[in-house]
Amino acid sequence: METQAANERMMELLNKWDPLHYGEGFYETEAVDVVQAVHEQDDAKVLSEKIRAIYEFSFEKWIPADECLKIAAQLLSIKNQASC
Repeated sequence: METQAANERMMELLNKWDPLHYGEGFYETEAVDVVQAVHEQDDAKVLSEKIRAIYEFSFEKWIPADECLKIAAQLLSIKNQASC
């Protein structure tokens, strides 16, 4: 899988993820920031903390750490498939 295809899959996953219950597709700006963070990080725990910080900065609300860790693992899986 190419990087562009991986980015599209990550964006699709993030657009479906609705951690704050505002509706699917509501977090486009945050999703772009998260995809960039995925390319900068290989550790799911560190990435999950970054994801949490991105959403907290925008919405001033916390997302449970386990939700962030779950999505971080899924995103890293997509990234790793792209590099194979």
